[in-house]
Parts: sequence; structure tokens; C-alpha cells
Amino acid sequence: MSSHGKLRKEKGSLAEYENQIKEVRSQLSEQLKVLDAQLEQKTQQLQDLSDYLRRRGEIEAEYARSLEKLSERFTLKTKKKEQSDQSVAQSWTVLLTQTKQESRDHSSLSELCSTTLTQRLTHCIEDTHRLAKKSKEVGLQMQDELLKVTTELQTALKTYHQYHTECLAAEGKLKEATRLEERQTGKSSDLGLGQSAGQRRSSVKKIERLMEKRQGKVQETQLKCTKARNDYLLNLAAANAAMNKYYLEDICTLIDCTDLGYHLSVSRVMRGYLSNRNRAQQNLKNGLQQLDASVNGLDQSQDRDALLQAHNTAFCLPFRFQHQAHEGDQVCEVSADCQVRYEMETRFQQLQSRLASVTLETEEVSKTLKATHTALLDNICDDDCNPTPDISATLSLESTGDCPGTKQSLAKRRANQQETEIYYFTKVKEYMIGSSLISKLQAKHDLLKEAIQKGNNQIFFSYQEPICLIMFPHFF
Repeated sequence: MSSHGKLRKEKGSLAEYENQIKEVRSQLSEQLKVLDAQLEQKTQQLQDLSDYLRRRGEIEAEYARSLEKLSERFTLKTKKKEQSDQSVAQSWTVLLTQTKQESRDHSSLSELCSTTLTQRLTHCIEDTHRLAKKSKEVGLQMQDELLKVTTELQTALKTYHQYHTECLAAEGKLKEATRLEERQTGKSSDLGLGQSAGQRRSSVKKIERLMEKRQGKVQETQLKCTKARNDYLLNLAAANAAMNKYYLEDICTLIDCTDLGYHLSVSRVMRGYLSNRNRAQQNLKNGLQQLDASVNGLDQSQDRDALLQAHNTAFCLPFRFQHQAHEGDQVCEVSADCQVRYEMETRFQQLQSRLASVTLETEEVSKTLKATHTALLDNICDDDCNPTPDISATLSLESTGDCPGTKQSLAKRRANQQETEIYYFTKVKEYMIGSSLISKLQAKHDLLKEAIQKGNNQIFFSYQEPICLIMFPHFF
């Protein structure tokens, strides 16, 4: 009955881990769905804005009445959709509101809306899909790494349970041998006169050999159990560290990569519109100031946080993996006692060296990543969404195809941008993998350091017994 109870408890702890990991898998899957939905929403926003500007260029000649119809069309379309608190959606809403006040415009605004701005939005849509695809690839890889860590944790837990069960069995056999020795000793004293000296010595030697064999088995299983427990605790710390790293850092990084240049592109399109509009209609200055304020509010970080908050269930950090003690085992920390001490010290030194190396490499990657990020944003800014008033003739030539040099320059910038993106995502992946490895190594490093320090404090104590037994500390 007791063995059945132990088995049920062991299966219960394993089932708890399996359920928790199953929830994590479900959460990771939900994250991908949310990000895909966010991509569709951004694409729709860009497409709506592009359609709006193109149609606006056509309507500019029709003046107030046609312009009002356009505003009503997109306002009603926006109301039918789910309201969003993100800055781009809010800016878009303000633009529609201000459109009702714009009853007249001139041909330069029509030209700007019909060509430059819509072209920039087309590029932005292409960029958004390309960046989202690359971010998803990196995200899937990071999720696979996270699930790999949880699998290693499950394996370590099963191994620990196996060796601890063997340890308990060996201890039980040792107790049984001890009771047998006590009974044999009692019988020998009662039958001492009836037995020969040779028979008594033979019986005693058999008992001694049995005790020696079972004591050796206990020591062997205790050593295996200690190593398995250490590996389990180290994997437990690494799994929790990986969870923290992914949910508190990697998710934000992936969303930032997906939105890279998105807000900046929309902002520059809107500012190009504002610049021309302010020149054309000074009488709408007050209304345009309100729109300008909404454009100033375009904030990638704010939108990212709003997305995380709106889908908190998908992106919140799961509960920490709790230590699951096996039946009767009260040890919940890494041990560096006795025979595993030298192994733990060697492992600590190797881990310390590895941690320093990975940290240095990741710092170098971080510097390169920041420089590449700046260069990529500069490339995105290098466009003609905000032309100056004295180049309207140049814009007219570009729209008719009379400026091939400008088109070649634009194509070259686009090609350079995509090359920079490829390099940027390579560094993003290297940085995320490196920083994730650092968090796992640091967690193991701290546990090993603490265990070795405790072992150093106990080195001054010695036992009279020649065989070093592993002591299980009690926690209060």
C-alpha cells in the first residue's frame, strides 16, 4: 500500500509538470495567433490609409462636398471595426475627424497624395510583412529553445525520481540487514553453548558481509541520487530563468522587431501630408495642429505595451516551476558535499569560464546590433515623404517618369535596406540566443557558487566514520 502511495505521488508531480508545460505550449501557440492578427490589423490600417490618400488625391479637385463624402466613408468603416488604443489607430482616427473640416485643397496636395505618399505606404506594407515573417522565424526558434529546456527539466526530474527510489530501496534493505544482525546476535547468545566456535564465526562473517554489501549499495545509490538531484535543481533553475528571459525580454524584442520602422514610416507619411496641407490651407491651422499632436503621439513602445496588455493572457509570465520533492527527500538545493565536491568545483569553473566568454560575445553582438538598428532606421528615414515647397516641379517630373536617376536612387536605397535587415535579424537572433544562454548559465552559476561556499564552510568538520555519507538538511 505504501509503494502504491509513493507511485501516485511521483506520478502526480510529473503530471503537474506536464500540465504546466502543456499550458506553456498552448500559450506559445496563442502568442503566434495574436501576432498574426496584429500583422493583419497593421496591414489593414496601412491599406486603408493608402486607399484614403489615393482617393483623397482624386477628390481634391471636387472640393468640399466630395471631400466630406470621403471622410464619412472611412469614418463609418472605422466604426465598424474593433476600436484600438494603439497610437497609429488613434492618429488615423484623428485624421478622419479633421478631414471633415477640409473642404478645399489644391493640385499639389492631390499630386502628393496620389504618388509619393501612397508609394511610401506600399513600401511600408511590404516591409511590415517581410519583418513580421523574419520575426516569426526567430520567435519560433526561441519557442523551440524554451520547450527544449522544459523537456530537459522533465527528463532530469524523472531521472532524479528513479535514483531516489533506488536509494530508498537500498536504505530499506540495509535496515532489514541490521534487524537480521540483531536477531542473529540474540540467537547466538541464547545458543552459544550448543554451537561450536566455528559455526558462530561463520554466521557472524555472513552477516558482516551482507551488511558491508548493503552499506556499499546505499552509498552508491546515495551518490547517484545526489548527482541526479543536482542536475534536476540546475535544470529547474535554468528553466525558470529561460521562462523569465523569454516572457520579460524576448517577447518585447520580437514585437519591436516586427514593428521596426512601422511607426516611423506612418509618421513620415502623415508629416508629409501635414507639411503640404499647412502650406495649402493656413485657415485650417487649428485643425491641423490637433492632427499633428496625434502624429507626435505615434509611439512604438506604447503600442507594443498596449498590445501586451490587451492580450495579457497570451503574453503574461507563467508561474515559476516549483521544486517537486520526491517521497521523503527534503533536500532542495544543490549539494557539493563529499564525493561530488570536486566534480561540482570543476563544473563551476567550467561554467564560470563559459559564462564570461558568452557574456563578452553577447556584449559585442549588442554593440553591433545597436549600430545596425540605427543604420536601418536612418535608411527608412531616407525618403522623400516630406518634400520642401520649392521642389514641386521635381515631384511632377518624377510622377511622369522623367527623373530616372531618382528612381534608381530609390531602388538602391531599397536594396540596401533589405540587406541591412538581413544582417540586423542575424544579430537579433545571435543576441537573443546569447542573452538567453547567459540567463541560464547565470542561474546555474549562482546555485553552484552557493553550494561550493557552503561546502567550504563545512570542510573544517570531519566524521570519525571512514565512509562519508550524504546528509540531508532539514528546512524549517
